[in-house]
Amino acid sequence: MAFNYDDYLRVDKMPTQWCWGCGDGVVLKCIIKAIAKMGWNMDDVCVVSGIGCSGRMSSYVNCNTVHTTHGRALAYATGIKLANPTKHVIVVTGDGDTTAIGGNHLIHAARRNIDLTHIMINNFIYGLTNSQTSPMTPQGFYTVTAQFGNIDPIFDACELVKAAGASFIARGNVIDAAKLENMIYKAMAHEGYSFIDCFSNCHINLGRKNKMGEAVQMLDWISNRSVEKSKFDKLSDEEKVDKFPVGILYENKTKPEYCKAYEEVRRAAKEGRMVNLNALGGAK
Repeated sequence: MAFNYDDYLRVDKMPTQWCWGCGDGVVLKCIIKAIAKMGWNMDDVCVVSGIGCSGRMSSYVNCNTVHTTHGRALAYATGIKLANPTKHVIVVTGDGDTTAIGGNHLIHAARRNIDLTHIMINNFIYGLTNSQTSPMTPQGFYTVTAQFGNIDPIFDACELVKAAGASFIARGNVIDAAKLENMIYKAMAHEGYSFIDCFSNCHINLGRKNKMGEAVQMLDWISNRSVEKSKFDKLSDEEKVDKFPVGILYENKTKPEYCKAYEEVRRAAKEGRMVNLNALGGAK
């Protein structure tokens, strides 16, 4: 059967409000194609987004959607998933939304290993609000809040969520949509907190201010920073500077999922016994 976009998109909301050439549209297409591949009923899907360019994602997907406050998308999504553990909750946020004001929610979603598919669209800037520095903005880049060059070092969001306890971690980009779609599909199929760091272009509020050219030139810059994990692992420390591995970076299928652990707490409370963490596969 041919893929019917009308089944997955709110076509009455088209065209999107994103800038021409923005990678958010690529991510949107990859999400709905991955949902179709999963065979999910759209009535059983909820897309939660925050504030920023990525926050518009929930406006265009034809399912249950929640457009939340800045940095709080994961907090809302946690509540939605706990109240509806059989439903499929997808979270879409930007890099600033995720790692700055939302950073605390990020580490705790990863720590709990709650079954959310979280896609961070990483365009290295606060794009919607006119290009303030985000935790993902490379050093030396010009922003409206670093007018003589950003001196703040970035951190690797994938390493951050791994340290916090995420059980599925991947990195992709909007250049190779087929790989990104498959990555999102695998994240959706994983039981537990799944995090995807998706490199995307903001050629308007990052590219132009840093004389990086238009969309195509900025995609070339992203391509030069992205290295398949198998090749990245073979690079020297010097060669890894300003390079990032892409692909499935980490997966742990044995860590207990939070909603199931919470249900065990409920059962234990009714039966008047302590929770058996060993039975859940959790920490001793």
